[in-house]
Amino acid sequence: MAILKDQDKLYKTNEDICTHLGDDYAKFHGAIVPPIFQNSLFVKPTPNNGVVTDYVYTRVANPTTEIAEKKIAAMEKAEGALCFSSGMAAITSAILHFVRSDSHVVYVASGYGPTRNFLTKYCGSRLNVSTTAVIGTTLDEIEKAIEPNTKLIYLESPSSGVFRMQDIGAIAKIAKARGIGTVIDNTYATPLYQNPLLHGIDIVVHTASKYMGGHSDIVAGALCANAEIIKSIQHNEREWLGGIMDPHQSWLLTRGLRTFPLRVKQHAENAKIIAKFLENHPKIAKIYYPGSDTYEQKELFDKYMTGMNGLLSFIPKASAEETMNFIYNCKVFQYGVGWGGFESLIINLTVGLTEEEAKNQDCPANLVRIHCGLEDHQTLIEDLSQALDKMKVQE
Repeated sequence: MAILKDQDKLYKTNEDICTHLGDDYAKFHGAIVPPIFQNSLFVKPTPNNGVVTDYVYTRVANPTTEIAEKKIAAMEKAEGALCFSSGMAAITSAILHFVRSDSHVVYVASGYGPTRNFLTKYCGSRLNVSTTAVIGTTLDEIEKAIEPNTKLIYLESPSSGVFRMQDIGAIAKIAKARGIGTVIDNTYATPLYQNPLLHGIDIVVHTASKYMGGHSDIVAGALCANAEIIKSIQHNEREWLGGIMDPHQSWLLTRGLRTFPLRVKQHAENAKIIAKFLENHPKIAKIYYPGSDTYEQKELFDKYMTGMNGLLSFIPKASAEETMNFIYNCKVFQYGVGWGGFESLIINLTVGLTEEEAKNQDCPANLVRIHCGLEDHQTLIEDLSQALDKMKVQE
């Protein structure tokens, strides 16, 4: 696990952390940008009697990767962080840290689809793991979902569809009292605006491909926890499953982190303006946006979060077919599944789902999600406006 040096302790704000923390300029001959240690192994001058010190093999640890890990851990107020080759590699490693054969998992229905599939399909069929999906907005629902063999409560707060939040501190207390592990996907909030470890959550995971990377050119994941959990996952799930991020991807992630706080502010500012435009548009039935005055969980948002990003969702007053025509008529907003990069994206989250499947995933019919990129907000408004003008309203 990466250890912070005294120099690193100077950097306390997220802006300072992203700019400087973990960059050992003296070690790298004064290079302001660290080198890429693009190698598989590290040789030693002596056998050292079999004792492993520093770096041995990149599947276990690499200096380039550790720079990104230090920055992410510091922002997340964690004792340590591990970088992975994808968000799913981080998520599955966190889940497997707690889950065993024949155990039970409680998870939020509105969470990331691949996570749900891993729990219900892979763990369900391979490990005989049973699961219970919850909306997660009441503690009573969480407590009723817990069974004698529950090993994990998996949260995503806010989720990235309808931005459903959970009372993470209260849930963490319930879990700890019963010896149950907790994991939260903090990708929406980012470590800039929410630090779940401070509220008792055991493991925080991130899809670093999104805002942390920010340039839509890497696939990456990160996991934050206390030193004991980090050491265990580093030398078990990550080492044996081989999910570490490679040095070049790590270098690109560090590049992205340098402008991370600045970029997210601009994404959030654009989303705030777009949300107001959509909220007042006669062809929009409802918007889902944590910054809206109509957001149903404002009390929880104020309790745990200090900011937002560029995501929001809405339901048009149109048929499914007309909604898709609206999406296709957008020119600046491109149709795409991800978010967190520089570009604006749009997607219908219910395409391909039956009515029952959408309901089980806490996803309202005809839900459109947009990611507001770094373009000028007026350009984005004009694009949505011209597409909405062409959309026929369903009476």
